[in-house]
Amino acid sequence: MWFVFALMSAVFAALTSILAKIGIDGVNSNLATAIRTVVVVIMAWGMVFLTNAQSGIADIGKRSWLFLILSGLATGASWLCYYKALQIGAASKVVPVDKLSVVITLVLAFVFLHEQFNLRSLIGCILIGAGTLIMVL
Repeated sequence: MWFVFALMSAVFAALTSILAKIGIDGVNSNLATAIRTVVVVIMAWGMVFLTNAQSGIADIGKRSWLFLILSGLATGASWLCYYKALQIGAASKVVPVDKLSVVITLVLAFVFLHEQFNLRSLIGCILIGAGTLIMVL
C-alpha cells in the first residue's frame, strides 16, 4: 500500500508544479507560497478532524515536537525556494533539479538514519544525478 500512496504523491507533486507555474504568473513568489501554505494547513487540519486524530496531540513527545517543527521549517524553506525558482525558471528545468532531493535524501538517510545503501542505491543516485544534468543542460 505504501507504493500506491507514494505514486499518488508523485502524481500530486507533478500537478502541484504545473498548477503553481500557471498560478504564479504575476504573483510574488513569497505571497504565492503563503497562499499555498494556508490551503495546505486547512486541508491537513481538516483531515485531522475528519479522522478524529486531534486527541493524539497530547501524546506527542518533546523529541517528536522538535523534529516535526524542524521538518516544517525545512518544508517552508523548500517551498519558498521552489516557488522562486519556478517563477523565474522553466518548470521543465526547475522540477528535475528539485527532484535531486531523492539523491540527497538517500545520502542523508544513510548518514543519519543508518539505512541501507547498496550498489543499486548508488547506481540509482548516479542515474538520477546524470538524468537531471541531461534534462537541464
